[in-house]
Amino acid sequence: MYIQRTIEKSIIQSLSRTPVVAIIGPRQCGKSTLVKNMFPENANTVYLDLERPSDLSKLEDAEWYLSMQKGKLICIDEIQRKPELFPLIRFLADQWSVNGIFLVLGSASRDMLMQSSESLAGRIHYKKLTPFLLEEIENKYTLYDYFAKGGFPRSILAEDEKSSFQWRQDFISTFLERDLLQWKGFAPATMRRLWQMLAHNNGKTADYSTFAKSLNVSSVTVKNYIDLLESTFMVEIVAPYISNMGKRLVKAPKVYISDSGITAALLGLYNFDALSAHPSFGTIWEQIVMSNLKGVFPEAEFYFYRTANGAEIDFVMKIYDSVFAIECKSGLSPTLSKGNYNAIEDVSPIHTFVVLPIEKGWPMKQGIDAVSLTEVKEKLPTFIR
Repeated sequence: MYIQRTIEKSIIQSLSRTPVVAIIGPRQCGKSTLVKNMFPENANTVYLDLERPSDLSKLEDAEWYLSMQKGKLICIDEIQRKPELFPLIRFLADQWSVNGIFLVLGSASRDMLMQSSESLAGRIHYKKLTPFLLEEIENKYTLYDYFAKGGFPRSILAEDEKSSFQWRQDFISTFLERDLLQWKGFAPATMRRLWQMLAHNNGKTADYSTFAKSLNVSSVTVKNYIDLLESTFMVEIVAPYISNMGKRLVKAPKVYISDSGITAALLGLYNFDALSAHPSFGTIWEQIVMSNLKGVFPEAEFYFYRTANGAEIDFVMKIYDSVFAIECKSGLSPTLSKGNYNAIEDVSPIHTFVVLPIEKGWPMKQGIDAVSLTEVKEKLPTFIR
């Protein structure tokens, strides 16, 4: 059974506006399934999977083969395996001079893919597909399922907890033992230990020097490893929000594992009961909130705010010129601290949302609402300037 994705409408719009659309995102997040269901292979669509030898052989004379597909939507999966196609894609896009020619999919490093496609500047739109958003699966799965299993399709759709946990363990091993080999100078054992450290410190400010001492490597090496994890969509790095130069701000970034199920697997937590008792539970909820808001509002920028005097808010969310404060509380009876109120005063958001794992929220005071994840996505657009 195919589960419709929130991003589908945006992909259709981009294909109507630009010659090339690239869908990027982590391996196994559903890119191929999405495209095959949106654009079944027929007289108007050709689909090439560059991990399939027979499809690779079709591109031995790529210019001739692709030229023969004129008038069709040409979908190329795992485009990072043949980056030399990008100049040809540019040539054909310019020659044919219409929109909606190529739909390319990539799961390698975001930076690598974007560098390879630099020749397409002005001709390409990028769309990021994440693992499932909660709104895409909430009719079939509970928030507790989503917490423990995350959003990767084969994890959340697994028939039982054991199968889901095993899939995530295999996903981690495959990344370390196969995907990591694409980049020189990265040791799988070191990456695994760092990844586990990040899971234990999920959502905290990253102390590269402490990680470096534990791993017996340099701080520069730790930064390179974390940058690679971000580039391959495995972690999210959140920078501090700097708006008041008179404040002593915490300037180190926060690092989140980008999927709650992967975090649980790295921590060895088998189910929701184990996860909810772990010290990282609150920051896992922060990651769920941020990832789901990014999925619905891809234009949004996320920061955090924290001063040396204890003023703190989980996220400052910017959409164009509109600034929102987002505080995430994993408990059901939230209270805001003095530090939260001080941060709200410093940031001066249009509105503040306290996001809880509940079904229905309530107004807390003027300019501050307690809301569910569904409600914040519904209410937030009404405040955008």
